[in-house]
Amino acid sequence: MFIVAALGVPPFAFVLSQNKRWIRYAFVGIIVAMCMYINTSINFFSHEHYRGSARGMEVSLAHLMAWAVIGALMISGKFKKWVPETGYVLYIIYFLLCLPSMSSAEDKLIAWFEVWKMIMLYFFYVAVYSYMDATEDIKTVVKGLAIFAIVNMLTVVKDHLSGIYQPHGVFPHQNCMAVAMHLFGSMFFAAYLANGVRKPFGKLCFAAFAMAAAATARSYSRMALALMPVGYGIAFVFCVFVGKTKRWLSRIAPIAVMGMLAFAAILPRIIERFVNAPEASGNTRVELALCAWEMIKDEPWRGVGINNWGIKINPPYEYAELAGRITNRGEDFRDGIVETVYLLVGAECGLPALAAMLAWYLWHLYSCIRLVPRLKGTKWMFIPAGLAGGLTIAYLQSCMEWVFRQQLNLICLMFFFALISYLNKNWRRLRIEEGLPVEPEKLRLVRHMRPLQRLIDRAHGRARRMRRAGG
Repeated sequence: MFIVAALGVPPFAFVLSQNKRWIRYAFVGIIVAMCMYINTSINFFSHEHYRGSARGMEVSLAHLMAWAVIGALMISGKFKKWVPETGYVLYIIYFLLCLPSMSSAEDKLIAWFEVWKMIMLYFFYVAVYSYMDATEDIKTVVKGLAIFAIVNMLTVVKDHLSGIYQPHGVFPHQNCMAVAMHLFGSMFFAAYLANGVRKPFGKLCFAAFAMAAAATARSYSRMALALMPVGYGIAFVFCVFVGKTKRWLSRIAPIAVMGMLAFAAILPRIIERFVNAPEASGNTRVELALCAWEMIKDEPWRGVGINNWGIKINPPYEYAELAGRITNRGEDFRDGIVETVYLLVGAECGLPALAAMLAWYLWHLYSCIRLVPRLKGTKWMFIPAGLAGGLTIAYLQSCMEWVFRQQLNLICLMFFFALISYLNKNWRRLRIEEGLPVEPEKLRLVRHMRPLQRLIDRAHGRARRMRRAGG
């Protein structure tokens, strides 16, 4: 059935290309497929019990819909570039620097699973950007993300009623859900501050913010709970003090009251999570980090093999034994995977790949910070303002928990990165549409050259005076 669906992508793309509205429906279909990701994905050459970041050649309905959107845009002549912006260049560099690690991989097929996943993510990345670039339809994108956050919370409620202690919503794990909902929650919190709830769009943004924040709190993820005030605080500062959002006080007051009441309701469970946290969990994280460090020391340039952690942690390799000697706990943690994605990438792919991944992540955070003043006064300023907070705490949480190697988390991250890239390319046009002044790039460069031009003019004047004096 899945192969038949894949074969149907080209004719489906041709049908979509005949009508701009159909392409929009297909794009919304991508977000619907994300809501059902676990139930609409399949692993070819599956290794379901393997302890690694990829367990097969995973393809999902979301990928198929992304291919269809790209195909429709290409057929209609609206597709422009495969590498549209700096963020995409950095991702390609990161991808290429991961490939040498395949030479040190014990199992090449398992290594290929992760390479395949990175390729599929790039198609998704391009599909989201290309849709916005072809249609200039940011509103549909934002509404779709709001619906995703609401559907996730409804799934959390279903899990709660089923008696699940730590619900995970549409994600495979509660920590993965928490880090993703940080991104959604902070962006829609900024949207609520900027728009209020008078218009339908503002009401939808408020609902998405409330659902994302509630899902994060209900996950009982210790790191996510600790970082919540940081992310929302950063979004607040960028909205109010940089973006100069008006009427923020009347909008923040009811949120503060509701937040305190909700926090008081779940406080006993939060205290329980921190007080009764198993000591073995922390010890195992330290031991796995030591294993990763031993791998980095052993293969600093190419790593021990992409997605080969689950093999290299076991005999005949001695990484677990070395870590066990340091902690005096033996080797009973060999079935785990190091929690932080940064140590995992450094161990599996080497330090150059780790540096490229950090550059790719931090470029988008820097872009958010830079976009807030550029989009000041426009209706889309809340996107970079909110994501500046969301990305900050997402990166901090990913230092302690394994959240940025899960496929759905990376799809959400690609979605937001594509949105940031689109704003990077189009912020001048968005300002013009709002009737705001934009200094053209050429004039801005001339302005910066004026001090040098004055020095040149003075030199010419001095030379003329000297010639006259000599004459």
